[in-house]
Amino acid sequence: MGLFEGVWVCSFEEFKGLSAALREGVIQVSLAKKSQENKGDKVNLLYHYLTSSEFSMQVSAIIEGFEQLRAELEKEKNAMARIWKSREKQIEKVFEGTINMYGSIKGIMGNAIGQVKALELGYDGEDLED
Repeated sequence: MGLFEGVWVCSFEEFKGLSAALREGVIQVSLAKKSQENKGDKVNLLYHYLTSSEFSMQVSAIIEGFEQLRAELEKEKNAMARIWKSREKQIEKVFEGTINMYGSIKGIMGNAIGQVKALELGYDGEDLED
């Protein structure tokens, strides 16, 4: 089997295999050509689209959406910071009120009142049960 003056020459036994190989080659060439069809037109269309005002407006709309998301997130962060600060002040106020009340009662009753470990000097936040 071989190529002779641009023509494939083979025996009858080799015919089926050669036919299948040549068919596959023709199909691959056809697919390659088809993928290249209108490639220049597609590149030009893509270039015109990318340089168009439509594309510019779409990109601007996307960026505007991101900016709105960022602004909303910043507002939420600021609102949460205000809420947390308010809660911290409330907790501090309640804790100070408790300390003042305990101090007043302890001043009146002396050691007759039970000890509250959480209000004592050196309390580390552990072992409240005793």
